[in-house]
Amino acid sequence: MSETYDFLFKFLVIGSAGTGKSCLLHQFIENKFKQDSNHTIGVEFGSRVVNVGGKTVKLQIWDTAGQERFRSVTRSYYRGAAGALLVYDITSRETYNALTNWLTDARTLASPNIVIILCGNKKDLDADREVTFLEASRFAQENELMFLETSALTGENVEEAFLKCARTILNKIDSGELDPERMGSGIQYGDASLRQLRQPRGTTAQTKQQCNC
Repeated sequence: MSETYDFLFKFLVIGSAGTGKSCLLHQFIENKFKQDSNHTIGVEFGSRVVNVGGKTVKLQIWDTAGQERFRSVTRSYYRGAAGALLVYDITSRETYNALTNWLTDARTLASPNIVIILCGNKKDLDADREVTFLEASRFAQENELMFLETSALTGENVEEAFLKCARTILNKIDSGELDPERMGSGIQYGDASLRQLRQPRGTTAQTKQQCNC
C-alpha cells in the first residue's frame, strides 16, 4: 500500500567521517543503535513518514560520506535539499573545526535557504568532550543554525533533531518564505496535499494562497 503524506522533504546528513552520521540516521529510521558501523562509501539513503504540526511529512534522507575522497560524489546529492543535519563529534575538535567548510558547501550547492540544524553527536561520551556546549551554541547562533547535542547510541535528541528541522521548513512554507513549487526547493506536495489542491475553495487565487502561504 502506498504511503499518503502532505509533503515530502529532501534531507541531508553531512559532516566529517566518524561523527556518527549513519548511526543517527539508523537510530531515527530503525529506533536502534547501529552496531559495527563502517564509514559510508558514497551515499546511503533512508526515509520515514512523520507527523509534524498536524501535517504528515515524508523525510527522504541522504546520508553522505564524510571522507574527503568521496566529496565530489556526495556534493552532487546536495542539490535540491530542503533541510540538513550538520554533524560533528563532541569528542573531536577536528570535526568541529571542519564545520565551516561543510556549511559553505550546503549553502552553496543545495540552496541558500536550506534549513540546517547543528548536531553535536556522541553526547553519551561527555567525559571525553573536546567541544563545549556553549562554544558550539555560539557557532550555531553566529551562522543562524538551530543546535542540539545528540546521542545516536542512547537515542537522545535524535528524533527531535529531524523533527525540529522539518517543523522549521513547514513554518517557512506557511509564512511564504519557502515555495514548494519552486524548482530545487527540496519540497514536494504529497497525495494528501494534492487532493486538497484539487478541492474547490472559491476563487483560484484563494486556493493558491491557502496552499502556498
